[in-house]
Amino acid sequence: MTTRTIPSQQLLRERRPADLYRVPLRARLADPAFNTMTIAILLVAIAAVAYPLYFIVIASVSDPNQIYEGKVWFLPAGFTLEGYQRIFADPAIWRGLGNSVLYTVMGSIISVGSILGAGYALSRKDLPGRKFIMLLFIITMFFDGGLISRYLVVRDLGLLNTMWAVILPGAIGVWNLIIARSFFEHSIPDELREAAQLDGASDFQFFFRMVLPLSKPLIMLMLMIHVVGNWNSFFDALIYLNDDTKYPLQLVLRNILIQSDVAASGNLSGDVESYAAAQRVAELTKYAMIVISSLPLMIALPFMQKHFTKGALIGAVKS
Repeated sequence: MTTRTIPSQQLLRERRPADLYRVPLRARLADPAFNTMTIAILLVAIAAVAYPLYFIVIASVSDPNQIYEGKVWFLPAGFTLEGYQRIFADPAIWRGLGNSVLYTVMGSIISVGSILGAGYALSRKDLPGRKFIMLLFIITMFFDGGLISRYLVVRDLGLLNTMWAVILPGAIGVWNLIIARSFFEHSIPDELREAAQLDGASDFQFFFRMVLPLSKPLIMLMLMIHVVGNWNSFFDALIYLNDDTKYPLQLVLRNILIQSDVAASGNLSGDVESYAAAQRVAELTKYAMIVISSLPLMIALPFMQKHFTKGALIGAVKS
């Protein structure tokens, strides 16, 4: 009598699905419980981030007295656009908006162009002294001359009270340079450059025609970082600019807020109604200014998010 060997696949077909996929009750409940808990935590985190932004928006069109009384939670109370009307009636706002757009565009172009060029050069193994040059960049991450030394350098270069005083001192971030160098090292193979050289392409032609088109995630990452940084920057303008016609929007809004607070504080010695009116204006302009300064980035950044994530992972994981 001979025994017949059943192939493993046939044996699997003959067994009942319940025998194959019989899982203990605890294991079957583990995944749904984990998923439910994860979703709940994520919803709480989203609410914790989104609700303050939503509250700022509804508070900017609500009566400050209603806000103080705790009547503003999910819908505006005492709807008013007075805060926006007061802000946009000020010509300094429009001038500051134009300055911010100029500083952001020029600063981002200069910063991204410099980082891409320097990062690609430092990624080339045939660059003489590239390790020493990279060491000089890294040293600046740990040692800083301080604000006074930077101010003296900007002054001696004749950049005070100019657009370049806001753009050039912080044009290149060493951390971003490291990300760019790592991206080029691991994403642009040497064989591709050798093939381009055999076809007669120079280094500049290879960089502009082949490297840059393959580096769109990195370019979008750098653009996003520098657009956000340049748009929100006001400290350099506060230090290096003396002409208020050259102030960026963030600095203009800061000055308006300070003036509103000072006006409200100056009415402490007067009647209560004047102080309450001044405080009301200060609160209206405060919420409206937050919305105005944040809205452009909130509109633009979602369209760049996927490129930001991809570029950050490529530049960071492989570094």
